[in-house]
Amino acid sequence: MSKRYDLIVFDWDGTVMDSTAVIAGSIQAACRDLGLPVPDDETARHVIGLGLDQALRHAVPDMPEAMRPDLVARYRHHFLAHDLAIPLFAGARETVVELHGAGYRLGVATGKSRAGLDRALESTGLKQYFHATRTADQTFSKPHPAMLFELMDELSVSAERTLMVGDTTHDVLLAQNAKVDAVAMTHGAHPPEQLQELAPLALVADFAELRGWLKANA
Repeated sequence: MSKRYDLIVFDWDGTVMDSTAVIAGSIQAACRDLGLPVPDDETARHVIGLGLDQALRHAVPDMPEAMRPDLVARYRHHFLAHDLAIPLFAGARETVVELHGAGYRLGVATGKSRAGLDRALESTGLKQYFHATRTADQTFSKPHPAMLFELMDELSVSAERTLMVGDTTHDVLLAQNAKVDAVAMTHGAHPPEQLQELAPLALVADFAELRGWLKANA
């Protein structure tokens, strides 16, 4: 059966890597360090997927602008203390390797920094499987469609032949803004009911379910 897609783009945090709790906890710890209002779990999780500066502005809206560099520094301090120990989701590696072997072009569109994604790709050994990647400090943050536009342009793939896989409403909106199909994973930062409101092509619980969906539909 002919393939429906040529390019599959993954979000990273909360989709490929099980980092939601570490990111949310690092935002909260950074706020405590500086005596700022500490966002609750739902708020801290909701901003995952945005670029760091945008995420912190949303999570701590009353933050004085003069404190922003300090909050960024404290967040990075806490996150980097756990960074290399954060695991991939079960089945993530096998899915990426299988898709690469099947001839799909693979990309990453993430709210991470370039340095952060490069570190994650190296530490997990997945760098060789991705053909192109975009980070929030290289271009516009989600849900602006620039990341997908740039990936599709670099790899010469049309929107109709591209699929976005992510765990947040930011990912689904990114795809919709780029006129790209989206599948949402429910094991990450945003609850299933929020994802379902945006009507992605499918909601899948884990990589086993994603692989089944891809085999049947991609």
